[in-house]
Amino acid sequence: MSSSLTPFFKPRGVVVIGASTSPEKLGYGVARNLIQSRYKGAVHFVSQKSGTLFDRPLYTNLNDVPDPVDLAILIVPTQVTPQTIEDCAKRGIKAAIIVSAGFREVGAEGAALEQQCVDVARKHGVRLLGPNCIGTLDTHLPLDTTFLQPPMPAQGGIGFISHSGAFAAAIVDWAREQGFGFSQIVSLGNQADVNETDVLPEVAKDEHTRVIVLYMESVSDGAKFVHAASEVTKHKPVIALKVGRFEAGQKAAASHTGALAGSEAAFDAAFAKAGILRADTAEQMFDWARALEDCPLPRGKRMAILTNAGGPGVIAADSLETNGLLLSQLTESTLRALSSYLPPSSSVHNPVDMLASASPESYATCLKILLQDENVDGVLVILPPPPMFKTENVAEKVIEVIGNFDKPVVVALMGSTLVEEANKVFQRAHVPTYPFPERAASALGALAKRAEYLNGLQHLPTLELNKSKSEVRRLRTPEELIASYGITTTPIKLARDENEAVTIANELGFPVVMKIASPDILHKSDIGGVLLNIKSAEEALSGYATLLERAKKAMPLARIEGVHVQRQIPEGQEVIVGAVRDPLFGPLIMFGSGGIEVEGLKDVAFALAPLNQTEAQEMIRKTWAGRKLKGFRSIPPVDEESVIDVLVKLSLLAYEHPEVDEIEINPLRVLQKGAVAVDVRVRLRA
Repeated sequence: MSSSLTPFFKPRGVVVIGASTSPEKLGYGVARNLIQSRYKGAVHFVSQKSGTLFDRPLYTNLNDVPDPVDLAILIVPTQVTPQTIEDCAKRGIKAAIIVSAGFREVGAEGAALEQQCVDVARKHGVRLLGPNCIGTLDTHLPLDTTFLQPPMPAQGGIGFISHSGAFAAAIVDWAREQGFGFSQIVSLGNQADVNETDVLPEVAKDEHTRVIVLYMESVSDGAKFVHAASEVTKHKPVIALKVGRFEAGQKAAASHTGALAGSEAAFDAAFAKAGILRADTAEQMFDWARALEDCPLPRGKRMAILTNAGGPGVIAADSLETNGLLLSQLTESTLRALSSYLPPSSSVHNPVDMLASASPESYATCLKILLQDENVDGVLVILPPPPMFKTENVAEKVIEVIGNFDKPVVVALMGSTLVEEANKVFQRAHVPTYPFPERAASALGALAKRAEYLNGLQHLPTLELNKSKSEVRRLRTPEELIASYGITTTPIKLARDENEAVTIANELGFPVVMKIASPDILHKSDIGGVLLNIKSAEEALSGYATLLERAKKAMPLARIEGVHVQRQIPEGQEVIVGAVRDPLFGPLIMFGSGGIEVEGLKDVAFALAPLNQTEAQEMIRKTWAGRKLKGFRSIPPVDEESVIDVLVKLSLLAYEHPEVDEIEINPLRVLQKGAVAVDVRVRLRA
């Protein structure tokens, strides 16, 4: 549907269809919130009974509602919803929020009714939000189409998109106590029409929205979502909480790649591709959002800790490292400045411990010294109640310093009643506070990840897709397929009897590798179906018989085509690379430890195709298999660049050929110069 979503966000006039004079009805709550939000557009009410509501007339016929009106809020029985949508279309209303429940979420009958609503809407060009949602909210316009209990949330810079209305309602109430506000809130409900991909760019357009948070239970169209989110995250940070991580009874594919590539690996890869920060909890999502809303981004990962208590300082140091950050190495001039100001028993080395006697002036002076240090990219201030001073006085002095620097400062404000006033002071100054150092460190980590992502965008290499794609089904072997994309293979030929095995081995040159050839035996090593270092014709002759005997004993019903003979390549490091087509996001690329232990070690990383060199290198660095490519103790270094090249080429192959369902190179042997695909398996879509 191409109809604009603007009426949902900036309507000229709103009509509530199903308004009620009974305070216990949702139709009353929606009408009340519209009026109390001080929305400046036209507000109209349609009800079964005439009269007035909030000093406005109740119309019994939609056609009697005067202009302007371009957004309808439907709170009507489910059975009449399709007809009401049609009535809206005839009235010229092109956007409707369906608050009512009782559709797809209740079963087949409700799903049929929901589809009927969609069919009517599409016929007439009406966009639908919901059903089974709480509506929208804009604190700056202002506009409140929800039925939530007043008061309206505080104004803020966080845009909140939620699949769950109940979760959104709970967060709004929780945020009041936490002291932060929102710019916009959108409840998606069943997403019969408008979904998260549609709404995300619209919320990002809002000038008051500085950061967007997503509560997600699914995704409507994975590829479109990644594309839309990728554009948004270039300009505004997006944080997602994707729930439903564990799927009971998930069917594992036959390949290692397929077995390890669960839906959560796909979501992780999709979020990484789109530049979305993935939170593990709701609390973490909003911890990050508050920091991203109010703090400048750090220039690096080097953080300083300022505290008046040693224990919390140690907790903070551990937490910084857990979140991928570094403790700053303070410069000599900083150490001298701190030493000259603080008591001799203080610790001036990061973490800086000023001791319990630290005054408001001590906090301010030391924070200024740390922020002036060129080796400090941000500061975590730990503030439990000082024994001799009011915490709010410390807060006031700290805030004076923070405003003079373009570096992030987050505060671990530890305590309860003794820090209440200080918390209010920090909130008014838009300095994010957290009850414990771990949460403050996590927020700094999110700031650093966002900065790293934006910096990476500036140096992102251009990816060129293959203009002359090979025809997959015309290629006879998997080796031919990957070779068509420039991936080096070692020649492999099928021997149908022992004499042919000897002939092929002589042609290829000894030593050779022999593998059982059977479409029913996917993991040959598991049954002893691979023989290495065959050095003579006699060994090839006996090897053929050995492989057939082992295969028939292990899998008597397996179809045996013969034995594959392959030139043995030099020793090197072995890794696995693969691709599997995810039903939501498309091809996922895998890299990790190869050979027979891949599923046991699970030393793997996934990324969404197509990959550029930077993304491929990032995949490699996430795994032990990748890190040891540069050498480790007795393991000599090999050609990392060749692995990056293979990953990029394999990702293009998978991206450009939707008929390829799975492809796996295991192992890819990485040499001092180059890399060779030793064993390749491809599965095409039926």
